[in-house]
Amino acid sequence: MEFLQQNLIYTIPAMGIIGLLVMFIKSAWVSKQDAGDAKMQELAGYIADGAMAFLKAEWRVLSIFVVFAAALLAYSGTIHEVNGKEIHSSWIISIAFIIGAVFSATAGYIGMKVATKANVRTTQAARTSLKQALKVSFTGGTVMGLGVAGLAVLGLGGLFIAFLSIFADLGVNTVKTAIEVLTGFSLGAESIALFARVGGGIYTKAADVGADLVGKVEAGIPEDDVRNPATIADNVGDNVGDVAGMGADLFGSYVATILATMVLGQEIVVIDNFGGMSPILLPMVICGLGIIFSIIGFSFVRIKNDQSNVQDALNLGNWSSMIITVIASYFIVMWMLPDTMNLRGYEFSKFNVFLAIVVGTVVGAVMSIVTEYYTAMGKAPVNSIIQQSSTGHATNIIGGLSVGMKSTVIPILTLAAGIMASYYFAGLYGVAIAAAGMMATTAMQLAIDAFGPIADNAGGIAEMSQLPPEVRERTDNLDAVGNTTAATGKGFAIASAALTSLALFAAFVGIAGIDAIDIYKAPVLAGLFVGGMIPFIFSALCIQAVGKAAMDMVQEVRRQFREIPGIMEYKAKPEYEKCVAISTEASLREMMLPGAIALVTPVLVGFVFGPEVLGGLLAGVTVSGVLMGIFQSNAGGAWDNAKKSFEKGVLINGEMVYKGSEAHKASVTGDTVGDPFKDTSGPSMNILIKLMSIVSLVIAPYIASIAKENVTVEVRKEMKVIKEVDSLGNVKIDTIINKSDTLKR
Repeated sequence: MEFLQQNLIYTIPAMGIIGLLVMFIKSAWVSKQDAGDAKMQELAGYIADGAMAFLKAEWRVLSIFVVFAAALLAYSGTIHEVNGKEIHSSWIISIAFIIGAVFSATAGYIGMKVATKANVRTTQAARTSLKQALKVSFTGGTVMGLGVAGLAVLGLGGLFIAFLSIFADLGVNTVKTAIEVLTGFSLGAESIALFARVGGGIYTKAADVGADLVGKVEAGIPEDDVRNPATIADNVGDNVGDVAGMGADLFGSYVATILATMVLGQEIVVIDNFGGMSPILLPMVICGLGIIFSIIGFSFVRIKNDQSNVQDALNLGNWSSMIITVIASYFIVMWMLPDTMNLRGYEFSKFNVFLAIVVGTVVGAVMSIVTEYYTAMGKAPVNSIIQQSSTGHATNIIGGLSVGMKSTVIPILTLAAGIMASYYFAGLYGVAIAAAGMMATTAMQLAIDAFGPIADNAGGIAEMSQLPPEVRERTDNLDAVGNTTAATGKGFAIASAALTSLALFAAFVGIAGIDAIDIYKAPVLAGLFVGGMIPFIFSALCIQAVGKAAMDMVQEVRRQFREIPGIMEYKAKPEYEKCVAISTEASLREMMLPGAIALVTPVLVGFVFGPEVLGGLLAGVTVSGVLMGIFQSNAGGAWDNAKKSFEKGVLINGEMVYKGSEAHKASVTGDTVGDPFKDTSGPSMNILIKLMSIVSLVIAPYIASIAKENVTVEVRKEMKVIKEVDSLGNVKIDTIINKSDTLKR
């Protein structure tokens, strides 16, 4: 036990390595599966080549940003004092930033690479049984989950060990400096995540909308028909947006959550068997164990036959990994932490820390359940949209917007209760560790999330290859479940983002040297309003970008149908590469401005107006961003599954209605509107609020002096006369004078 106590810090990157080793084993298994006939492999090759071409183009653009940002961070790391206040940083923060960016891009690449292998192999597996199709698609998803979680734990744990060694000569400031520099890793991860999510989201939805509007609505051909010029771009988009973008997204979320807890943990002074670092190491240990327990949970995801419920199998795997992680967390907390701790005057026990972890897990579970209810086929919200589709396109849109708005109520109340409960148990550290507990099983969550796009691609390949109907039925079964799991994954991500942002906000307040944020001050209130506006303009730019690119896509698809004779008769091959190029160029062009808003705004506000106004800005962004994220993701998911319901047939006014009906056409319109909601702007909200918090945390030491210089306290002139009469009748008068002054604070 003593050996483990002394070497616990080294087990953290070791658990990350275990996750990566299992990832390689599962990736090799996927590669060995049958990839189908020559036509299937040809189509899968188009998708893989298009996805890789986009990633290379994106990386070329982002590499310029990474070099520029790293140079600025390196310069900032050379500043060790501002107005007499010591700053614990180093130029090495730029190296941490680059490593974070590379790891984030790698996480996305791993997911995309295996997804483009697993899609066609899932199609081939679906020719035999639903059971085998689920096995292949879910195993592809597990590669993504383990890659993201493994790289995050390896990166954080390994760099923390390295930085402790590099800054060992700083004495009492060693740990503080190591964590300060480690924030660069998180900043790099979240920066790439934002561009990957936004860029990938624009790509996939531009292609999807273009394919739907011309292919399904105008030409009347199936969604993934090989005759549709945009269908390859649509399938490429599933990989670059829903897989690569999502991988980078959750990698950033995972890292930011752990880092926020570490930043607050280093403020807690404890005497323990871990060199006083138990509150810092705890989140990394819990998340490392979460990888191991997610691997165990993977084994529960299986079905017996085609009649089995896929959703139940996924839920069993998810719940088992969560329950095992919570149970293990109890023993880890009791072993690592001292009996009592204190953070900023709030005292709490180690058992209360465990209760905060339980709160975080419950919040994540409730968010997933609520999201599933509002977006799943067969549930009342989706059915309400179906019924309103019968009266036209407008009522379908009204129904979807209503469902999305109503879906914010329970999640927000759950989040509020979770924040209050976790704070009650363990103060601000409780809020942070609750988020870490929620994110511990990210490997499982991401595996469930990633299998959906793989199944969607598999269905597309089945359609384009003109395979028997039962193959498409099996892939559609997986795809419908995947739509729900994707929506629940987004709900889970936004919940973790809210808790993480609050923890980062608390860390920012501490480092910036401000005691409170007073909304009675006009500049602070102005910052609050501006912060509330940012998610709206961010969403508007993302949706606008999808609209612009979709218009170009629609024109191109119409041109090919018009100018290339024989497409509709299968006599001529569409020019897929031109549609791929449209999506690529649009996404790279349009992702820059939303990304700049997230990165530049906190810097400008912080250095011009000071930390208190910046705090108001962050509060506004967090509240507005969480609401926008939940609303858009759930509305889009509900619209999507309402449309898919028509493929099996729905009962409207006592009559069965199917694809091709006017009600179905209305549902396609709703799905088209919802596409950028659920796959571009909605999921980007969680990255937006965390990235702005991390940028604020990085600049906090440099803007702390602004508060010292600009904030004054007025002491009012007072005179107090006290008159007392003793028992003998003697009068005693005391005069207290408080002279007017203005003091710098």
